[in-house]
Amino acid sequence: MSAATETSEPVAPPRPGVLYRLTREPGAAIALILAVLLVAAAVFAPLLAPTDPYDNDLAVAMQPPGSEGLPLGADAQGRNMITRLLFGLRVSLLMGFAAVLLGGGLGALLGFLAAFYHRWLDGPIMRLVDIMLSFPAILVGLAIAAIFGPGIFSVVLALSVATVPLMARIVRGSAMVVMRLDYIEAARATGMSDARLIWRHLAPNCLSAIFVFATLRFGQVILLGSALSVLGLGAQPPVPELGAMASEGRNFLFFAPHIAVVPCVVIFVVVLAFNVLGDALRDALDPRLRV
Repeated sequence: MSAATETSEPVAPPRPGVLYRLTREPGAAIALILAVLLVAAAVFAPLLAPTDPYDNDLAVAMQPPGSEGLPLGADAQGRNMITRLLFGLRVSLLMGFAAVLLGGGLGALLGFLAAFYHRWLDGPIMRLVDIMLSFPAILVGLAIAAIFGPGIFSVVLALSVATVPLMARIVRGSAMVVMRLDYIEAARATGMSDARLIWRHLAPNCLSAIFVFATLRFGQVILLGSALSVLGLGAQPPVPELGAMASEGRNFLFFAPHIAVVPCVVIFVVVLAFNVLGDALRDALDPRLRV
């Protein structure tokens, strides 16, 4: 039989990519667009802000939204709310990224070690994780602020410490599943070193779980960091930060509610966008839901 008459095997259609599956749902697409816009606004805050974040004009103090030249009004010091929000968003996102990166990185390392050296390190590491989880993040923030003083460093450190045990549990669970696969034993049989095996085979197969948790945790970190700032443990005046701005506006709720309400709305949008994005990313990366 000639090659021309042979029946060819049907070619499977290419699987849709993660970005396609992520944007297929309207809610996920809106969350992705919001997240990109928020990050872009924070990055380009110096270019987008109409004034300097520290310039004040007491003549327009507490002007409501819609005033001439002040679409979102002014705060108690007469500073443009748009400018303060852009730079406050920048500080809040930087705090969130730093906490997730530092705490998530250390937690992932502990999770990999607990799974890879299960016989020797799993018990001690997981008991340490249990101890860390028994302390509320607010209490950790208060303790760190008592040692180092209130400020952005204290909040980032507290949020990082609170992220470590959560990430460690997620990574350990994913790594334990990967460790049971045959190719891990095959890699061991070839004499591959432990460090290379973790880096080349174990870590890449846990990246989806890490990335999904980091996205979900980012929204939680922003909310928790804002709560710490409201308690006076975060950025100190006049540094713009969303939680600190909301805290400053508490004294003017009856006279100028926009000073506290507008930062709270921005915090709500940030947390909601990243939470929805994290949920959608989890579904997009789940192989059981791929079509």
